Amino acid sequence: MKKKLVVLLMAMLTVFVLAACGEKTKEDVTEELKAKVEEMKGYKAEAKMTLQVGEEPQTYDVEVWHNDPNYYRVELKNAAKDQSQMILRNDEGVFVLTPALNKSFRFQSDWPKNSSQAYLYESLVKDVLEDKDAKFETTKDHYVFETKTRYQNNQMLPTQEIMFNKKDLTPASVKVMDADKNALVAVDFSKMDTKASFDKKDFDMKKNMTGAQLEVPVNANVEEEEFSVLYPEQAAGAELVEEKEVSTENGKRVVLTYEGEKSFTLIQEKAEVVPTMTVSTTLEGELVNLGYTMAALTDNSITWTHDGVDYMLASNELTPDELVTVAQSVQGSIGK
Repeated sequence: MKKKLVVLLMAMLTVFVLAACGEKTKEDVTEELKAKVEEMKGYKAEAKMTLQVGEEPQTYDVEVWHNDPNYYRVELKNAAKDQSQMILRNDEGVFVLTPALNKSFRFQSDWPKNSSQAYLYESLVKDVLEDKDAKFETTKDHYVFETKTRYQNNQMLPTQEIMFNKKDLTPASVKVMDADKNALVAVDFSKMDTKASFDKKDFDMKKNMTGAQLEVPVNANVEEEEFSVLYPEQAAGAELVEEKEVSTENGKRVVLTYEGEKSFTLIQEKAEVVPTMTVSTTLEGELVNLGYTMAALTDNSITWTHDGVDYMLASNELTPDELVTVAQSVQGSIGK
């Protein structure tokens, strides 16, 4: 009996000590995060993003520039494959640049406001603010939230764990999880400058394309290289019934036909390199993040470019969420 009483008293003492030390509540931290984002005029951040999609993990270096309220520059680089892609938002719209192909695509989009973005600070804070049922805990150095995501396909990635540094409330890490709590996307922040200042030209499309090509030159030989046909790991219950190869001016086009309860077609062909950058091609649809690349999503199709290959997935039966799920699973899935 005495032993139980001692344990109870120690537990109560711990609570009193924490309270005396001013341990912050979930509501306290949430309000401070909200205030910090509202006061911030711009920031630069660096992180590593690892995707557990496909057979091998893919790691990208991520650099983020944000000038309040609507200017963005996000660069994703996969050093192992000498690839880079950049997302820009300025007064002219939202652009996705692929320096190695000398291509830029323009979207009329609300990005990044329309979805969770694991590498954008203000997006993470918005996820915390909008989820009134978010779980909260505190560790020695971090405040940890588990929240719902706002992804278009949030059935595949419904929750995330966000860790903020206690010292200055900057993000430390993010784990975006599937329904079984497996982390499919992990972002680890290494640096964040919350007092960064910018020139308007820092978000200019042509200036950024030229700068990116100094690091990742235009690959003039990309069209001559053979590409490996990739197959989705998630096929929404459909099965591959036909694989057809067609000769084109740029090499070959492969058409995969899947049939089942929800049938679809997946087309792959070598991307064309533009000799000199012209006016950006305007893509219909909403800009969505597949993790390993950006894509254009419509009601019945999704298109994207990755590793020098153009992909188009089309179906009259898959929902937009299912189109995204199938497209995400194409990464790295070599072989049937």
